[in-house]
Amino acid sequence: MKTLLQLENVEKYYGSKNNVTKALDKVSFGVDKGEFIAIMGASGSGKTTLLNCISTIDEVSAGNIYLDDINITDIDEKDIAKFRQKNLGFIFQDFNLLDTLTIEENIGIVLTINNLSPEKVQPMVKEIAAKLGIEDILNKYPYQVSGGQKQRCACARAVINKQSLILADEPTGALDSRSAQMLLEVMEDLNQSLEATILMVTHDAFSASYANRILFLKDGKLFNEIIRGQKSRNQFYHEILDVLALLGGDVSNA
Repeated sequence: MKTLLQLENVEKYYGSKNNVTKALDKVSFGVDKGEFIAIMGASGSGKTTLLNCISTIDEVSAGNIYLDDINITDIDEKDIAKFRQKNLGFIFQDFNLLDTLTIEENIGIVLTINNLSPEKVQPMVKEIAAKLGIEDILNKYPYQVSGGQKQRCACARAVINKQSLILADEPTGALDSRSAQMLLEVMEDLNQSLEATILMVTHDAFSASYANRILFLKDGKLFNEIIRGQKSRNQFYHEILDVLALLGGDVSNA
């Protein structure tokens, strides 16, 4: 498998000379194309900071991050937005949909920004919406649909441009348990059928059990790693709980 994402000794500091917080401490790992990875850890472990550095929202203090052999830590600030648009898809806890656009327009906005004609955008939107079971709500506005449907719309928007990497930050955090499970099944299907590479930050062991591999952070360092392999999701779930018990700290509200 081709390595899509590679982190080398990534460090991130916050604060001034007299009061420095080390959020990430020499974090190194690789992600292969087509993997579904979850990142877990207690509150303050550095998992959101890690996601922010990978997404170019935050700059690293030291180390390198490569996506498709491009060192993203070297990209000029004026080129960051274009790079993000072309290579990264985002699924946020609060959906980040535009209320004044229909579901169809929200999904296709990335393509529209890239100057694709409506004649090309529409069939692409319909195809991905059909995959995610939301083709019947394309003409509705976000306020007219459920939280689960909004999150599927966010998933569709994240993958429609065939971005290299999908970054999900607590994607089930605002959903009830049934909607959360449906979303996780959709993400699992996107990973398997479209070979979407997904990196998901979550505090929830149930959500993490849908991933192929889990990285655990503690005090800004990689603490442990487990791989699902041939285990059932239920077996993997209990293995995750065992590692979280070792981690300690306030994981449930991380």
